[in-house]
Formats: sequence, C-alpha cells, structure tokens
Amino acid sequence: MEGQFPKNVKQVGNVSDSPKIYVEDYVDTYFNQLKEQGRESLVGVFLIGKNTVIEDQECIYVTGAVQMKDLDPESKELDIGKEHLEIARTESKEYFHGQDIIGWLLIMPGHPVGLSGSMIRVHEKLFPEKNSLFMLIDAEDEEQIFTYKFHELMQMGGHYIFYEKNPDMQSYMISERKQIGVTPSEVVEDRAAKDFRSTVRGQLEAREQRRESRYVYLTSVLLVIVVLAIGISTMNNYDKMNSVQTSIETLSSAMQQSSREGNGQAEESAKTQEMGKNSLENADMQAEQSKNTGQQMEPLVSTVQEDLEESEDYYVVQKGDTLDIISEKVYGTISKTDAIRQKNGLEDGNLIFIGQKLLLP
Repeated sequence: MEGQFPKNVKQVGNVSDSPKIYVEDYVDTYFNQLKEQGRESLVGVFLIGKNTVIEDQECIYVTGAVQMKDLDPESKELDIGKEHLEIARTESKEYFHGQDIIGWLLIMPGHPVGLSGSMIRVHEKLFPEKNSLFMLIDAEDEEQIFTYKFHELMQMGGHYIFYEKNPDMQSYMISERKQIGVTPSEVVEDRAAKDFRSTVRGQLEAREQRRESRYVYLTSVLLVIVVLAIGISTMNNYDKMNSVQTSIETLSSAMQQSSREGNGQAEESAKTQEMGKNSLENADMQAEQSKNTGQQMEPLVSTVQEDLEESEDYYVVQKGDTLDIISEKVYGTISKTDAIRQKNGLEDGNLIFIGQKLLLP
C-alpha cells in the first residue's frame, strides 16, 4: 500500500469527495461486531492509521481501531476527554507500532441521530488537525463519515473498504474477543473480501476448464495416431482387419477410462497449483494446498502478545494447512471446519494463507 492505492477495494457510497477514505476490512469487521453492543449502550472507538498523499490525492487510511475504555454509557452529555485518548495511545502502542490515532467513531443506541454540538466540541478538543476523521453509526446501522477541514466537520459521500494483510488488527481483535461477547454467529464477513474471493474462485474454475479441455484434446489426438498406425500396417491384409477392429475398440475403451481418471487427477492438481499462484497475483497472499497424512500436530501460537494464553484463542496457518486439517489438528475431528470458517468470515475455506491467524470457536 505504501506509495500506491490498494489493488482490491469495495466502494461504499459516493467517493468523489476529497480526501479519499480507505477502511481496512478487518477494521470494518470489528465495527460490525461492535454494533450489537452498540444497540444497548454507547460505544466509542479511536481510529488508527495515517493521512497521506498518493498521486496528488489526499487519502486517509484506517488500519486499526481501539475501543474507548471507561466510557460512561449512562451520561446524558458526551463525556470523552484527553484522558480517554491517552489510554488509547498507550494501548495502541502495544498493537499498532508506528501508527497514529487519526480520529474516532461512535455507535449510538436509540433513535437515528445526526451530528450534534457535543460531538463537534469533542472532536475539536481532541482532533483539531486537518483531515482528522469522525465516523458515526446510529441504531439503524446508518454510517456517516466526517472529516475536519476549514474548521468544521464536513460530511463525506462515501468511502472504500480495502483488503490487505493486517496482523496487528487481528491480534487486537483476538485479545478483545471475549470482552465484546462475540460468538461465531455474530462474525460478519467483509464485503470487499467476499467479492475478491468470488473473483478468485471464478478465475480458478475457468482455468480448470481450459486445462481439462486441453487434456481431452491431447488424448483424442493420441488415439487417432494409434488407430492410423495400426490401420496402415494392416491395410493390405484383409484377414487381419477383424483383429484390428477388436484392437481399436479395446484401445478406445482403455483410453476413455484413462481420460476419466486423468481428468480427475488434473482437476485436483490444477486446484492445488492454481490456487496458490492466483491468490498470490491478486491479493499478495501466499496460499498452498496439499494433502496431509492426517498426523496431528500441536498448533503454533504467535508471540505478538506475550500474555495471550497459548492456543486458546487462535491458530497460525502453516504450510499445507486447510480448514479440515486445522480442525483435525486442534480438535481431533473435521466437524469443526464450518465453525472455523464462519468464525473468521471465510466464504471459501480454501483461501487462507501461511501465517494467517484464525479465530478458533
């Protein structure tokens, strides 16, 4: 992403305004998880990322989020001060190294709301910088995004959701998972990632069809050559024509059986090879598929947060892993495959990459 626009994005609303706003899809997923909590009480979040200029275009990238601590949900007046900001800065240094707090977000219970005077006062007190960001989600799940310019909060028409590896946000979500009460049914799949995975899946299917067609064509050519060779050698010998015909029928049957078996092997090989290649080209992700002997291994646990309990909350994807293999490694059965897929918002369980942290149900 450094110095260039993201490759895989999902447009939300009208994005003609400036600056351009990009929200990473793990951050967007975190917002969706907090919405259930926001239906009952006020939820505040500090936004982490950076303001930059790419190709003469002002851009705001939101790559992380930290929930506000000690926020009084019963207060009639919006009471968010610099003490909340300092707590968030301390926490963000633990997870989001080298990134800054660039704005904030509120999820409001009750009736739909708009920008209020208290929101403006809080923003001007905490984020008086140009292009600082404020996001508001109301009880009807309506999103409003504002940027601070010309000494006022100006509403933006839309934003982008972009897909990128984000281990920092993953680690933070794992540590906060129990506190926000997330269950597998509440995990919301990212829209940009869903569209991207659908594109990958379509390309894989097209390549598999082309590979299968080439294999059938080569088999047919080989069969014709064999028939011609036998026919030429027996052209002048009428007595051998019956045996030639029998040989041709036997050979044709054998080649058809070989073609069916070969197609199955080619399809399996194509899925394994093309999956890794195509995912790397389109999402800069490394995905490798292979069959495993079924031998159980202990999952490796990341050391991003030293005080996390080992192997209780997540699993780090290893070379050759699939969701079935991970389920068998961790639980001794593949029955948890769908639960792992739903937990991580994966429509296609094959699109995982080495080093990815997966939430465990």
